[in-house]
Amino acid sequence: MPLLYVTDLAYPARGRRYCDEDIFLTSRLRAHFDVALCHPGDARALMSGFDAVVVRNSGPVLHYQEAYDAFRAAALAAGTPVYNPLTGRGDMAGKQYLLDLTAAGYPVIPTVDDPARVGELPRAAEYAVKPKQGADSIGLTFTATPRGPAGEILIQPRIDFAYEVSFYFVDDAFQYALYAPDPARRWELTPYEPTAADLDFARAFIAWNTLDHGIQRVDACRAPSGELLLVELEDLNPYLSLDLLPEPVRDSFVAAFARSLHTFGA
Repeated sequence: MPLLYVTDLAYPARGRRYCDEDIFLTSRLRAHFDVALCHPGDARALMSGFDAVVVRNSGPVLHYQEAYDAFRAAALAAGTPVYNPLTGRGDMAGKQYLLDLTAAGYPVIPTVDDPARVGELPRAAEYAVKPKQGADSIGLTFTATPRGPAGEILIQPRIDFAYEVSFYFVDDAFQYALYAPDPARRWELTPYEPTAADLDFARAFIAWNTLDHGIQRVDACRAPSGELLLVELEDLNPYLSLDLLPEPVRDSFVAAFARSLHTFGA
């Protein structure tokens, strides 16, 4: 099955090397598929020559929004299989899910999109304010008096959390978890052994997203009360930090990824 693997090998991610991860993954996937790499700006023009398109470390979509929108529309019109499937309800569709999950009572950092509704949030000395269509902490500010156009921003209480932890899934199968012991160093990660309650937490969001196939990362923080709260549900192009994993775990992930792609394209 010929795969068009979409990645931006030159994207300057802070604390991460996207290019190394995708060079490694494609080198291993070539044992199972015919693989060609392309920049996200070229995906629409090239996708017709392949059985499926795999979107991986392509950087924040807002940096190439017009090209991505054109690719997405063309793929849907042509019925081109895209992995992850374009039906994701998490970051793939913007940040509205944080509002929806807050309203539905899920364990998520409480979120509103209107400064007039700040009173609905837990009282905090400061609030995080960021663009609703943002990514990668672009435009994030902290303030005691949130301001901005209603419907275009997200407002959350700034939480003094103990650490952040990420859970990585292929389809609905948990693969591994990593956490940042120092909240000030988000990408200095180390392996994390989740409890049964931790996995129940993460799986609830995987189930909510209803993707049959795909790689997803559930990012959470450990609140002062001890509970986990969702920070982000990354279902478009989650960075996987594969270089931090023991070799057997990394090999297991690659095998799960390849199996998922085979069943996705079947």
